[in-house]
Parts: sequence; structure tokens; C-alpha cells
Amino acid sequence: MDRKKELKQMYKETAIEAGIYQIKNTINHKIYIAGTRNLKTITGKKFQLETGTNTNKMLQEEWNQFGKDAFVFEVLEVLKKKEEGYFDEKRELEKLEDKWLEQLQPYGERGYNLEKTR
Repeated sequence: MDRKKELKQMYKETAIEAGIYQIKNTINHKIYIAGTRNLKTITGKKFQLETGTNTNKMLQEEWNQFGKDAFVFEVLEVLKKKEEGYFDEKRELEKLEDKWLEQLQPYGERGYNLEKTR
């Protein structure tokens, strides 16, 4: 099997994991916190920023200003799924995201998130 096919197969076999990630500006230390049901989609967020299509205007402006090398993408926590019984992944992911937002407070001068009104 050639290398390209091998890499594609490895990608397909990789388990889909939900979790919380951050995008951190290493110059001013602002952060963006988000949850996703598929951590592989972080690559898509990077692509949005590189093409200028990210919907978070503050983050996009600073990405354009400082450049891609000023930002790092990090997984903060992978959602642990229950082995037995009912498991509401979406709800549990929201709770996990709320925990990280509360802990890191990425608002205003500290980050790119908007405070949730729940």
C-alpha cells in the first residue's frame, strides 16, 4: 500500500473523540476555548483562520495581525464516555466546556470568547 493510502486508512481508523481545545496567542496570551464532538475538526478551525473565514472577529483580526506562528492549538481535555447506560455526549461536552470557561475566564482582555448567557 502506498504511503498516501496508508495515511488515509490510519486517519479513518482513528477514534473520533470529543473534547475541549484552546487556541492561544503566544504574544498577548489571549485564548479561545471551545468544545467539539470531533477533535479532528481543529484542523478545520486552523484552515478557517488561514483563509480569513473564522466567525470570531476578534480572533480572526489578531490572527491576521500577528500571523499563524503566533498561535498554538492545544487539546485541554478529552471527554470520557461512559461505558454503560445512557450518555448524552452533547450535554456532557457542554458541561466540560463550561468548566474550562469558568476556570480560564477567556473574556475581554484575557481571551476571544464571549460570555454565555444561560
